[in-house]
Amino acid sequence: MYKLSGVTKNYQKGRDTVAALRGVDLVVEDGEWLAIQGPTGHGKSTLLQILGGLDRPSAGIVDFDGRDLAQLREAAVTRVRAESMGFIFQTFNLIPTLTAHENVEAALVPLHTSATVRRQRAAVALEAVGLGDRLRHVPGELSGGQQQRVAIARALVKEPKVLLADEPTGNLDEDTRDEIIGLLETMWRERGLTMVLVTHDSTVARRAQRIGVMKNGRLTFKQPARRQAAAPAAATAPLGGEPLDTAAPRFQPPDLPPADSLSFPD
Repeated sequence: MYKLSGVTKNYQKGRDTVAALRGVDLVVEDGEWLAIQGPTGHGKSTLLQILGGLDRPSAGIVDFDGRDLAQLREAAVTRVRAESMGFIFQTFNLIPTLTAHENVEAALVPLHTSATVRRQRAAVALEAVGLGDRLRHVPGELSGGQQQRVAIARALVKEPKVLLADEPTGNLDEDTRDEIIGLLETMWRERGLTMVLVTHDSTVARRAQRIGVMKNGRLTFKQPARRQAAAPAAATAPLGGEPLDTAAPRFQPPDLPPADSLSFPD
């Protein structure tokens, strides 16, 4: 899925150069769930943006399914994002004047699907996240947890290869957080997704197969502190699409070095 080699990202702040990423090497296998933790301002979100083609590295290779996102033209990167990547953000990023159904349907517009297919797939996606009775509600009429469910449906409706989530439970209370991360885990298992999730919450991170730690722009790894999630089960039919190929091999987490002594606030 991903292979990053020597990825750096520098920003100019006045006369100073700020190094957000310092030579990051990373392999993310098909079907893996990777959580990334670390102190604020140490490169977590920058790394996620580069994985999603939302930003370009200053140097290095960002290989996604055999194509270097760092070298592709912007139109090609946009196409890769539209076809292969789903995004979930802490602030939901829903369009306030559109209904839940319209917000999800909008994700399919760049794929040039027909209006009928868009409507059908959006309805199926919302039903899958438990909002089949909220299709006509605008975001202001939904709770925070419901808005994040709409965002999840929007990310998954186009059947992406990878789901990139930046603090998806950061604005939720603990009970709603548990509901949302449970939903994401179910979708990961059932759909055979690859998932990279940035979080400050150790409870959320421990649900992943592997935990990466970003500090001072460098990425290291540690074993999940509690349980290890099982690899996705045989994939079911995707949202509104044909059954997935269940013969594809599933990710098996490699032997990793022991956990370092870093800890982060929930």
